[in-house]
Amino acid sequence: MKWVGEGDAEKHEPNENNVCSLTLGPGLMLDGSTVASRFLHVELELNVHLRRLSFSEPVHYIYNPLEYAWEPHRCFVETYCRGGQSILFLGMNPGPFGMAQTGVPFGEVNYVRDWLKITGEVGHPPSEHPKRLIKGLACIQSEVSGSRFWGFFRKLCGEPDVFFRHFFVHNLCPLMFMGTTGKNLTPPELVIGEREALLALCDMALCQAVAALGVTMVIGVGRVAEQRARRALTAAGMEVRVEGIMHPSPRNPLANKGWEAVAKAKLEELGVLSLLTM
Repeated sequence: MKWVGEGDAEKHEPNENNVCSLTLGPGLMLDGSTVASRFLHVELELNVHLRRLSFSEPVHYIYNPLEYAWEPHRCFVETYCRGGQSILFLGMNPGPFGMAQTGVPFGEVNYVRDWLKITGEVGHPPSEHPKRLIKGLACIQSEVSGSRFWGFFRKLCGEPDVFFRHFFVHNLCPLMFMGTTGKNLTPPELVIGEREALLALCDMALCQAVAALGVTMVIGVGRVAEQRARRALTAAGMEVRVEGIMHPSPRNPLANKGWEAVAKAKLEELGVLSLLTM
């Protein structure tokens, strides 16, 4: 049986040279006066609930970058989570060389560091698989999904501010699961009872996050994220449009044949492509 947060994750105190980590002052002074602070509060509350969960086979390792990579995650949210954004891209959960390293959804290191200009120290989860060590923003391995995702929007938008004028990005679940070999396990691969307990908490947090952001559309990146968002928001009685685009994962043969063209066509069909080039 593996508990979330088992052991003590290595964390770093805010760095006085890190502008992002000091935006709201030292510590975790989230007073709810901004969209970003309300959004971060939702995530911190979710962390508290997730620590009470436990997982059995095939799970042997659990990483929560909202714990050990809080500084760059907070930098991302404080920098780019703004009032007036109307559309949320929703991923499922972190990948080993993306958000698990950087704390940023679809967070391929080069795009996070060099295009989004995110900074912050990254610690370590309580227990690390030797094939999935956390290197933070110094990680040299690239995540295909994140590179495709942010690379596509860099081509369309040019600058991050153009993208974040109308859009924000979030993951339904902040946890990454691995088996004994270091193989990534997605939430659908978990034991059904444990999966449902996890996703019930994540669904509730999603509804709170959507309310905090004030978005009117959620675009699930991949079928599972789309389905979970539709189910959660409908059950909560929230009048939010839910749509979906293909996931850029290399596990998806169709994505390997030209994900950018498919994504662009879908965003045009949804009537939001023009918002990325304004």
